[in-house]
Amino acid sequence: MDDIDRTLIGLLMEDATQSYATLGKAVGLSGGAAHERVRKLRERGVIRRTTIEVDQAALGRTVSAYVLVDGGSWMGDSADLLAAIPAVEEAHVIAGPASLLLKVRTSSTKELQDVLRQVFEVHGVTGTQTVVVLETFFERTLK
Repeated sequence: MDDIDRTLIGLLMEDATQSYATLGKAVGLSGGAAHERVRKLRERGVIRRTTIEVDQAALGRTVSAYVLVDGGSWMGDSADLLAAIPAVEEAHVIAGPASLLLKVRTSSTKELQDVLRQVFEVHGVTGTQTVVVLETFFERTLK
């Protein structure tokens, strides 16, 4: 991967709807050459998917929380059960005070409480600690 690929990735992260002609112009290539570069980045798995960024508050999901989960193995059914909870946006196996970290977004603290009950019912979960976000200064995407 070279500087042109990195620039293309950054431009796509800012606005994935840009035409290949626009992308090419920004990096000094033709639209066809930019398209070929992006295609190769997809083939290599550097670009995994094209998506949109959604304003969670506009969807009514105004409560963000991080949940530290204590427990055992996070393979198989346990991981699948956590993934099946729509409010759980991310799940990471971690080293530190717990074995798993979840990012959760809900529309209310009552809904958050319901999600925590669902998490606690997953096989292997022995405890949780929740940190509720009061304000977000920024969220950064990797460039």
